[in-house]
Amino acid sequence: MASLPFTLSPSPSFPLLKPKHPTKLSSSFHPNLRPTSISRRRISTITSYKVVIEHEGDTTELEVEPDETILSKALDSGLSVPHDCKLGVCMTCPAKLITGSVDQSEGMLSDDVIENGYALLCAAYPRSDCKIRTIPEDELLSMQLATAND
Repeated sequence: MASLPFTLSPSPSFPLLKPKHPTKLSSSFHPNLRPTSISRRRISTITSYKVVIEHEGDTTELEVEPDETILSKALDSGLSVPHDCKLGVCMTCPAKLITGSVDQSEGMLSDDVIENGYALLCAAYPRSDCKIRTIPEDELLSMQLATAND
């Protein structure tokens, strides 16, 4: 195998050039700091909604953020609300929406049942201040079956 000699001497065809005018950095420039004049503002129109839950004769007022379910906030607040799957499938956390609106597009309720004011707390995200009453699971199941036969 042949070997080639290798040297680290500078090549005469590529002379190192010194800049004619050295660059000066501003005295306020620091490479590890971000400019303080730029402020990042998080635009948020609604921070939370007032949700009143009537459960077993008691009324509880919660502040629920738009990106959290009413069930998760109720459980975090110590309410003993029936639930199981937390996915909007089992229908164990039914409620009747008395006032207000919720987004429950992740739940499995039919459009007819939703239009009649029923909701699953585990799939209900508030979209306004609401008043909700928990109901027995049988009431929701009978409503779901009745609209399925139509």
